[in-house]
Amino acid sequence: MEFIYLEWFHNFPDEPIKIFSEIDKDRYETRKVEIFRDGTYGYAYLNIEFGKTGLGKIPFPENLDEINSDTQFKAIEITKQEFEEVWKKFVNQ
Repeated sequence: MEFIYLEWFHNFPDEPIKIFSEIDKDRYETRKVEIFRDGTYGYAYLNIEFGKTGLGKIPFPENLDEINSDTQFKAIEITKQEFEEVWKKFVNQ
């Protein structure tokens, strides 16, 4: 598993500004938490979707440089522990 934190710099009120994703060996999201500018959030895993959040339908890019080449985005790899803390805060409240 790989864990990604992505910031999205935009002014769209219905889109997230922070995205935390768990990525499997085939590069598909298995769990995700999205945080919106107004403080609302959503999450998704398996066949569960909460809020406006769903898992991606296409594989995550192999290289974060591909994402970071667009100045709207800043993606970094985070640890499993960092992801689990966010997951616990927003999903397992």
